[in-house]
Amino acid sequence: MPKLRVHGMSMSLDGYVAGPDQTLEHPLGVGGPPLHEWIFETRTGREMIGEAGGTTGVDDDFLAAGFDGIGAWVMGRNMFGPVRGDWGSEDWNGWWGDDPPYHCDVFVLTHHPRPPVEMDGGTTFHFVTSGIEDALARAFAAADGADVRLGGGAEAVREYLRAGLIDDLHVAITPVLLGGGERIFDGDAVVADGYECVGLVPGASVVHALLTRKGALGQAP
Repeated sequence: MPKLRVHGMSMSLDGYVAGPDQTLEHPLGVGGPPLHEWIFETRTGREMIGEAGGTTGVDDDFLAAGFDGIGAWVMGRNMFGPVRGDWGSEDWNGWWGDDPPYHCDVFVLTHHPRPPVEMDGGTTFHFVTSGIEDALARAFAAADGADVRLGGGAEAVREYLRAGLIDDLHVAITPVLLGGGERIFDGDAVVADGYECVGLVPGASVVHALLTRKGALGQAP
């Protein structure tokens, strides 16, 4: 049965997955970029930005596993970009340039309608105003039997966790202290009761924590 999966959710030692005050100049929040440095040390991470080289091993294996068997994505509007409120001129098409790294249908959660945006490389962004469950249903339909990946940001992951809709969650715990920002775990008893840690694997730069929805069959890569 197809799953909803989260991969490569980088988290600081004090529990933040993004810094505060996300803007165009600070897309990961103030102080947030060090959370993701491990990604671009790997071969897979460097391939994502069109560069050669990078490390292989545990960290690269976990990052690469996040693209295996994925047929569609869901993401929150905050991950798509810094625009708030109405889309206005609709000239914002994401952080990733003309050829985003998704190469499939991506369903963006928003309160403001917008026509789909087709990008190079097979990525089409669809803007969903009807809630997280409808976005997921549309993503599973588009994935045609493959899994769906939830890309973030923090608020979107929190919503799906509270609803018990995420099957497998991979968190990369980074040796960084942010002191503030966005969390995905925030003292929510529903999440704590619904998920369990099934693996803790040290990598070269981060520690990989694998969580599974209780009753689901989570598998480490």
